Amino acid sequence: MIKNVQLKIIIILTIIGIAIIAGIGGYFLINLQTIYLSIPSVNNIEILQSNLSNVISKGTWILGYALFGFLVIAIGIAIYVITKIALPINRLIDSARKVATGEETKIEEAKKTKEVDGIADAIGMMTIELKENLSEVSRQKNQIETILLHMTDGIIAFNMQGDIMLVNPAATRLLRIMPEDDTFEKIFEKLNVDINMEKIIYLDAWTSSEERVNLGDKYINLFFAPLKDELDRPDGVMVVIQDITEHVKLDNMRKEFVADVSHELKTPITSIMGYADTLLEGEYDKQTQDKFLGVIATEARRMAKLVTDLLALSRFDNNQDNVKKEEFDLGDLVKACQEKVQIEIDKKHHNVECFVTANVPPVCADRYGIERVVLNILTNSIKYTPENGNIKIYVGFVYNDAYIKVIDSGIGIPEDDLSRIFDRFYRVDKARTREMGGTGLGLSIAKEILDKNDGSIDIKSEYGKGTEVVIRVPTKK
Repeated sequence: MIKNVQLKIIIILTIIGIAIIAGIGGYFLINLQTIYLSIPSVNNIEILQSNLSNVISKGTWILGYALFGFLVIAIGIAIYVITKIALPINRLIDSARKVATGEETKIEEAKKTKEVDGIADAIGMMTIELKENLSEVSRQKNQIETILLHMTDGIIAFNMQGDIMLVNPAATRLLRIMPEDDTFEKIFEKLNVDINMEKIIYLDAWTSSEERVNLGDKYINLFFAPLKDELDRPDGVMVVIQDITEHVKLDNMRKEFVADVSHELKTPITSIMGYADTLLEGEYDKQTQDKFLGVIATEARRMAKLVTDLLALSRFDNNQDNVKKEEFDLGDLVKACQEKVQIEIDKKHHNVECFVTANVPPVCADRYGIERVVLNILTNSIKYTPENGNIKIYVGFVYNDAYIKVIDSGIGIPEDDLSRIFDRFYRVDKARTREMGGTGLGLSIAKEILDKNDGSIDIKSEYGKGTEVVIRVPTKK
């Protein structure tokens, strides 16, 4: 390619030089002959012809030298043009082609070997900077695409015409966008969202930019914001989609918790106030007074237990309960708990058996907390097992965990309620539980304690046939 350009330049310059010199020489000779012939004082034709011949001969030599000098100059110019202009341009074209096809450019190597200098250096630096800029843009683009791909929040960008410019998988999943839903109106009309794109773009300061949508069992929050270009002119709309289902559930649980606490406290307070006012209003015999005072004391203890449980849960929630782990024998702890509830066992004539099925190694946990869990489970089994029932307790060891299994022949728990028995204030039979003095917080506290001690609790039950509770506590490593 370079050779063809060089040859063309030499030929063109040679033709032009020959034409110019020939024209000048011919013009000079013709005029010189005319001048000699027009001189009146020259009468000897032989002398005139001799002089004219000498002039022509000298003119020919002059033209020859001029032609040779021009050829040398033309060749020098051609070589300079090719070396300084054509060759760098050709290399630039080759480099651009290699960059476009993903090949490695050799500009750096050429610079080191001094094959490219002058204009080539400048063009090479521009090429390198351009490639670096393109690489940086590509890297940033890949980063943004990766972020959008793995975001849990959905993102949709619309242009001024309402067409989708960008949408990530989270938005498609949360809003259940189909291929035909390709515009702003189609997407939000399907969701029954009354939102106007023009108001968002031009009246964003006076228009609500958030909407909450209920899609089946999910709650979705939509945040609308106008897009601006580099001149701060409207360029479209961006929508951020957040799944706030868990937040809504937690908020509902909080409201339900406050209502339950208010109700649980209101019931004993009402009883205490009622019996106290009755005692103050009149004189009653000793038996009646003792009865009323007994109810007041029972309700007061119930309220104190409720407050104590609430304070315990509050400490767990705020991580204020410091767990002091120690080594102890789980079998001995279970037997000690059984002795503490023996009076309740005897009152209902239950047949309680405790078995230690293996050589259980010492456990490492909060002894007081585990004792509280065991007492809660045993108390529940005693409460909800009819008289003359059977309760069996097993203490064993599996892998790295010691376990306590309590099986009773009580009333059991319906299958629909098993998934919620660890919720705070949740009761299967609220009236009966309240009558037996329960607060609905025992299992919640038990689960929190075991979680703090890296343990677990699992409950299986069949309504009307009994319940099986398995507690796992890690042993000393």
